[in-house]
Amino acid sequence: MVFDRQIRTILNPNQKRFLQDEMRYKERLERMQRESIASTGLYARTESIMDDPNLLDHHDSFYHTTKSLLVMFQIMGVMPIKRNPPIPGHERTTFRWSGVFAWAVFIYCVELAVVVFVGYDRVVNFINNSDKRFDEVIYNIIFLSILMPHFLLPVASWKNGPQVAIFKNMWTNYQWKYLKVTGTPIVFPNLFVLTWSFCVLSWVISVVVILPQYFLQEDFQLWHTFAYYHIIAMLNGFCSLWYVNCNAFGFASRALAKSLQETLESKTADKLIEYRHLWVDLSHMMQQLGRAYSKMYGIYCLVIFFTTIIATYGALSEIIDHGATYKEFGLFVIVLYCMSLLFIICNEAYFASKSVGLDFQTRLLNVNLTAVDDPIQKEVEMFLVAIEKNPPNMNLDGYANINRELLTSNISFMATYLVVLLQFKLSLLRQGIISAMRANATMARQHQ
Repeated sequence: MVFDRQIRTILNPNQKRFLQDEMRYKERLERMQRESIASTGLYARTESIMDDPNLLDHHDSFYHTTKSLLVMFQIMGVMPIKRNPPIPGHERTTFRWSGVFAWAVFIYCVELAVVVFVGYDRVVNFINNSDKRFDEVIYNIIFLSILMPHFLLPVASWKNGPQVAIFKNMWTNYQWKYLKVTGTPIVFPNLFVLTWSFCVLSWVISVVVILPQYFLQEDFQLWHTFAYYHIIAMLNGFCSLWYVNCNAFGFASRALAKSLQETLESKTADKLIEYRHLWVDLSHMMQQLGRAYSKMYGIYCLVIFFTTIIATYGALSEIIDHGATYKEFGLFVIVLYCMSLLFIICNEAYFASKSVGLDFQTRLLNVNLTAVDDPIQKEVEMFLVAIEKNPPNMNLDGYANINRELLTSNISFMATYLVVLLQFKLSLLRQGIISAMRANATMARQHQ
């Protein structure tokens, strides 16, 4: 006891609270064990049995409905993961050296050559051009920054390939577990059409955003556009992938909640144990999504942040100096495009986390515990503890939490940087005006 008091004295308040929560949680489990030997199943997961790979493949609705997006990423060389045949003892999705990976390396090298040539040509043309106006500087910075994700693709995307394969396999196994517990398969009715539409729109938006730059900018040649099409399509594809996954999490959560309500009405405690396991697996999948694509979406957010600040500052600065033109309108289009991508990612992550976490907590807290027996009461308590201990957060492997707070914090940071940059701009204008007035006064005195 003396040793325990010594430990408690050196803990800060948050650590003490965490320790107390863990001790209460342990005491609750021990009390439940003492009350009933049968209650052991309330918190111990049974051992899993190897499932038939053909059944896993047949009921993998998520893969079959979103296959088009995966194939598009394979063709573009963005994520060379491979779907294996249904062989017992083998994972359905893997990331290792194969023909898909060889194609990704080949297409990456081809696109790298085009990106390097275009980037070099833009830099040389800008250096050799005697008319280095401010708007030309801004456009060159923006379109050079858009080329950066291609150079970082092997580190940001390929390096996390094993984690992506784990995430895909988790979805495959989860749908089969869901079927065994609830008796009904998970069917995503809208994802097939939605995913195909995203594949087409990713390239259409890429052409719509890049091709007009050929007409708006004098130094933007037609062959330059071919270095940007696949990069913008890749960014659109990752936004589509995030939307599809969040939409699938929300649909699976609502289906699980509906089936859980029916189980609560039937008052069977054994089934609640399996539902808790299903919910924990769903929460872990959400965490794995952020872990699998952490580097890619981290770079994604940085590119959006940098491009939005530069484009907004460039447009406002040119309007202050020369008034509004079509080029400034093009800059605002880039800002709107970047902020739309960021809004979709943050907003969908918020709704997915809310559907899996808060909505489930609300449903369980609304259960009338006085109308059910003790085993169900204990299982509801364990369910609430599981939700508290496994929050369904979209976290980029510790770099950032993806939710609406990320959107508002980015907007506040952008506003701060823009105010500082515009202050420098206005101070330079004042200095220019003062210098011109002094020069005019000097010339007037000389003429006198």
